Order: sequence, then C-alpha cells, then structure tokens
Amino acid sequence: MINFNGNIALQDSNVLTQNRAFLYGDAVFETVKIVNSKVLFLEDHYFRLMASMRVVRMEIPMNFTMEYFEEQIISLVTRNNIANSSRARITVYRNDGGYYLPLTNEVSYLIHASVIDEVSYSVEKQVYEVDLFKDFYITKQLLSSIKTTNRLLNTTASIYAHENGLDNCLLLNDAKNVVEAIQGNIFMVLGNKLITPPVSEGCLNGVMRKQILALAKKIEGLEVVEEIISPFDLQKANELFITNVIKGVQPITKYRKKEFVITVAQQLLQLLNKSIQVN
Repeated sequence: MINFNGNIALQDSNVLTQNRAFLYGDAVFETVKIVNSKVLFLEDHYFRLMASMRVVRMEIPMNFTMEYFEEQIISLVTRNNIANSSRARITVYRNDGGYYLPLTNEVSYLIHASVIDEVSYSVEKQVYEVDLFKDFYITKQLLSSIKTTNRLLNTTASIYAHENGLDNCLLLNDAKNVVEAIQGNIFMVLGNKLITPPVSEGCLNGVMRKQILALAKKIEGLEVVEEIISPFDLQKANELFITNVIKGVQPITKYRKKEFVITVAQQLLQLLNKSIQVN
C-alpha cells in the first residue's frame, strides 16, 4: 500500500512508485520537430540519443535503430492527426528496480506528442528580454552536454524569469561564463564574428546548434567560432539569439539596458527554412 496525495491505495495502482526516471532522474530524452510526416534532423537526434544512453551506461535494445525510432514517432503523430506540424519527445529510462544502483541496465521508452501551430520557423516574439541566472551553475562536465531528465536548474531558472518579467535567462557555468539559455544554445554576434560557447564549457550539444553553425558559414563576411563568452561580452555584442529545434532561432532584443538588432538571426532563419524546404 502507498499514500498518494493523502489517499491509501494499492502500490500497483501508481506506476511511479518504482519508475527510475521519477525516483532518480535516471532517464535521457530527445525532443524532435515533425513537419509533413518527416522528423527534422533525424540522424542528429538519433545519434545524440544513442550517445547519451552510452554515457549513462544504458543498454541499447537491438531493435532501437534509426528507422525504428522514426517509425514509432511518425506512427504516433499520424494516429493523433498531427503529422503536418508537431513536436514529440522520446524519453528513455532504465527499468524498475534497485536504489541508486539499478538492478538492470535494460530500458523502456515513452513517446508523447503535441501539435505545433506553425510549420516554418519564425520569430515568435518581437520583444525578448533576458538576464543572467546566478542562483545555480552548470558544471563543466560530459553529463551537462546530454539531455537527462535532471532539469531542476532549468526549472528554477524558468520560475525566476517568470517572477521577474523576463522571457528567458542565460545560464552560467562554474567558471562564471555564459553557457546557454534555459531551453537552448546561445549565440552572440560581435562585429563580424558569430560566437557560441564550446560544448566543453558545459552547454548542451544542441541539434539546432549544429545546424546553425553550418548555415552561418554560408553568410559572406561572417566568421564562425566556438569561444568562451563572459557576462561582460554581452554588453558589447551586436546581436544575441537562442536556438533550439522547436523554435529555430529566437533573437534576444534586450539584456539589462542593452538593446540588440536581429539582422544575422533573420538571415539564419531564412537559411534554416530553406534547408528544410519550408517556405
């Protein structure tokens, strides 16, 4: 028997009592965008998921191929009649049993999906203000670069942003350098340079980050580099923007008293939509 919200119930009536993703954050996940029954950047998502599972020593099922991964997602969004434009999250978690030490490294997975209004990538908010979040820091380690379900820092930072009327926060690592935003990688335009922190600084190895780094090299006169960004650099920047697979490119228009243009961000949005053949 268990006590669930003040009610005594059979333990078997609540699947979370032994779920390791719930109890220990023992899970990794990928969030993908689907357009016209196609998973965008499928290969990058698949290989990042496989790499994440290996890092945390999960056993990869023999049937967990890229084709199987795609089939399961498309089947779900088709069944839900949202295959034209949707997002899906696949969470892979170690099976029940054990405490910190699991009884098995075998896994199960859960996929859920929801509709997205727009097929193409666009600037959703014209005014977008951010500030630094300094209550907690990201550590410079391999676990920080993969998507695990341990997201308390991001959750706390989201609450802080909401309480202070901000659209987002920029997260710092334990060396006090700017690493990423709450839900995406950070890019900075300084003169003719487009700068994003290297993964070794503790930022997520973002799928959209990879696309933007490649697309930015097509913009004439723009030097693309991976370098450390300090909080002091933000005040000198011409542009700041955030990237992730669902939103694409979100320009930051204000950081404290500094306001930014969105020229390079708009160029990258056009190149991004062209690359996925969305007009």
